[in-house]
Amino acid sequence: MITNIIDGFFEFFKLSSFIYMNLGLLAGVVFGCIPGLTVMLCLVLFLPFTYNLEAIDSFMFLLGIYCAGSYGGSISAILINTPGTPHAAATMLDGNPMAKKGLAKKALNIALEASTFGGIFSALVLLFLAPQVAKVALKFGASEIFILCVFGLSIIAGVSGDSLAKGIISGCIGLFLSTVGMDIISGTFRFTLNNYNLYAGFDLVIVLIGLFALSETISNSNGSKDFKASTTMSLESVKDTGKLTKAEYKRMFPHALRSSIIGVIVGIIPGTGASMASFFSYDRARKTSKHPEEFGKGSIDGIAAAESANNAVTGATLIPLLTLGIPGDAAVAILLGTLMANGLTPGPNLFQEHGLTLYAIMVGLVFINIFMYIQGKYLTGFFAKVTKIPSEILIPIIVVFCFAGSYSIKSSMFDLYISIAFGIIAYILVKLKFSTIPVLLGLVLGALTESNLRRTLIISQGSLSIFYKRPISLVFIIVLVITIGFIVKENIARSKRNPN
Repeated sequence: MITNIIDGFFEFFKLSSFIYMNLGLLAGVVFGCIPGLTVMLCLVLFLPFTYNLEAIDSFMFLLGIYCAGSYGGSISAILINTPGTPHAAATMLDGNPMAKKGLAKKALNIALEASTFGGIFSALVLLFLAPQVAKVALKFGASEIFILCVFGLSIIAGVSGDSLAKGIISGCIGLFLSTVGMDIISGTFRFTLNNYNLYAGFDLVIVLIGLFALSETISNSNGSKDFKASTTMSLESVKDTGKLTKAEYKRMFPHALRSSIIGVIVGIIPGTGASMASFFSYDRARKTSKHPEEFGKGSIDGIAAAESANNAVTGATLIPLLTLGIPGDAAVAILLGTLMANGLTPGPNLFQEHGLTLYAIMVGLVFINIFMYIQGKYLTGFFAKVTKIPSEILIPIIVVFCFAGSYSIKSSMFDLYISIAFGIIAYILVKLKFSTIPVLLGLVLGALTESNLRRTLIISQGSLSIFYKRPISLVFIIVLVITIGFIVKENIARSKRNPN
């Protein structure tokens, strides 16, 4: 294996590889940090550009976009309380409160440090453990994925604020929204109101723009003091040098390591994604942190956990792609097309037939994360200047990008109307003191949860015994029961502390 890695290094180590890698990183950060301009959109726009490139160069460019986009989403999440990508929503929970305290630079640096750590961790896992980890992923059936989804939905309790009941209601709204569209198993249409625009359900990006970006601008369109504080005052604090102390690094490390492991595990399971990983990790960090009272108010632990997890997914999603030909998410599906275009057929024989190229790509992924860190260090100051823009200028710009992003995905005015509708709904929910995060969780996990439950019951002919007869499934059930037990205990204790 060491020989293969060395050969792959020399195959990758060319000037063109570094040029295309950095171009992809720059494009990924820009598209990732602007709400509405998604990584998917960036990959699709630049995909034709790679057709005339060599396999390694094209992959360096596209993987640069993919990795940098995951980090870039945290920039807008921290600075303007609007996640540029869906999986940056967990980062927003503590990133923006820290920015409002006048520590925007520090929050951005924490996100960059954690993103780089998670990215390099997953790249090394991909490089050394891809075949072995893929064997474990093969043992995950529909029952295991269903229980994992239920476990993910239990995180709603951790992001519900002071009211678990309101969090559950918000989560149920998200679950209902996930059922809109065509049932992939029966082929029937549900809750579409005979509108063909809803046959494919609600696009996650469209809902995200409405839930967070537009609702945020509606809430702050009156020039609220809190919003101006986050946009004009955060960098004026003398104490915000952006530098992290040794104590802060020491505090971050266990959360970043644990979250990177979670991100890798989630990433190798097709169909899960970075959103699940970031919320999983955020919830675990909240439960294990020595400073749980800081969560939601600008916690270093929360930012580090969320960012290391969602970037750890990037390398892990390539494991089932390269070894099984199964894309981990929609973005990686584009990379599958790139593999095929370059004559690389994913599967068990790929390492034998094109081992040199694969190892070059995997070595390149390590360097992509290193150069992402270098670019991030340089660009952090530039993006932090966004906070100096007056709200009366910033809000219209955000709205324009939101509308442009909503329309550009499918070139549909209907999507634009949907984003506006969700913006109004989110505004009402916030006014009623409902959290919108559980809505996002329910929408992200709803379809995956339902489809795997139904597949499991079809396989077992309606018998529930399949859940405890499979060893991995049984382990997941035990962990789920213990987790729910802790959640119930925590809420009982909280209700006793705050009887009103």
